[in-house]
Amino acid sequence: MAAKKMLGMDKSLVKAGERLCVAVSGGADSVALLVGLMEANAGREALGLVLSAAHVHHGLRGAEADGDEAFVRVLCEQLKVPLTVFQVDTAARQKAEGEGLEEAARELRYKALQGLDVDVIATAHTLDDQAETVVMKLLRGAWTEGLGGISAVVQGAGKTRLVRPLLGVRRVEVESFLRMRGQEWREDSSNRDVTLTRNRVRHELMPMLRGFNPGIDELLANMAFIARDEETHWETEMAKILPQIVLPGKPVRGGGRAVSTVVGAAGCGVEIERLRAMDAATRRRIVRGMARRIGSRLSFEETAKLLALAGFGGYEGVTGRVGSRLELRAGLRAERSARELRLWLQERGARN
Repeated sequence: MAAKKMLGMDKSLVKAGERLCVAVSGGADSVALLVGLMEANAGREALGLVLSAAHVHHGLRGAEADGDEAFVRVLCEQLKVPLTVFQVDTAARQKAEGEGLEEAARELRYKALQGLDVDVIATAHTLDDQAETVVMKLLRGAWTEGLGGISAVVQGAGKTRLVRPLLGVRRVEVESFLRMRGQEWREDSSNRDVTLTRNRVRHELMPMLRGFNPGIDELLANMAFIARDEETHWETEMAKILPQIVLPGKPVRGGGRAVSTVVGAAGCGVEIERLRAMDAATRRRIVRGMARRIGSRLSFEETAKLLALAGFGGYEGVTGRVGSRLELRAGLRAERSARELRLWLQERGARN
């Protein structure tokens, strides 16, 4: 694998003169990304980047994690790349937030990286990671935005953006790249722990799927690419449609609408006749957009129930009669009036 493939042949990910920091765990993927970018930055068609590296010690795996940090320090010294090391307490975060171990580690890692004074942060997610992510999203019942998987570029809250240059590169290519250069890397023993969902998908489910289709990884990555484009299209469409048809608050006698100061309490509504003029896909997006507007997210089942309440399609136990109501999870409530479908969030302890 040529060094320039480390940027997926897409020069739009970076610009000459930018300060780019590579997140380096010590594993094959991140080591290859750092080495590849160093080569691409020094080659005949130099990228013109100001490179640095960052390593996050998650406070897990004891001496093994200490060894990862020491390895990354030596590697960066050899490459003459400035290194920033973060120490975070993943176990404390997990306990405080009630998160899973992987989620807590990820949140702390990205929080640390986003605090760097750089223009770009590069992480080493590969095509294999993309395929595994799509499968995990499928298993969790994701909508198309979830099936988009890992984005190649994410704009952070500030000026820093996150890029994934290896999303088009297979893990076997990464390891071959390192072996050709005699470059060592570290193996994380936790990657073999099949009690973790991603590892079970990686070591058990993906090999089984490859038995049905050896090209399944590429197919899943392609599906993610298409899903992201679909979401971009719908985001643009909904940004135009929702302000035109979603009515804030609730109607009051004599005309007008009441809007509460409590976010989501007064909710929002949409006229049934406006929905009737639209196709099923647009109706579905509108209902989901209404829920997001008041701080809620809908599952497939909840979306189907709300559309049935509005008189579109059937759902067992849901009637589209005027005056009908639905109680959904997390305090989300819905009502069908003669003219509109209305959603709101029920305050804790309050009565409908």
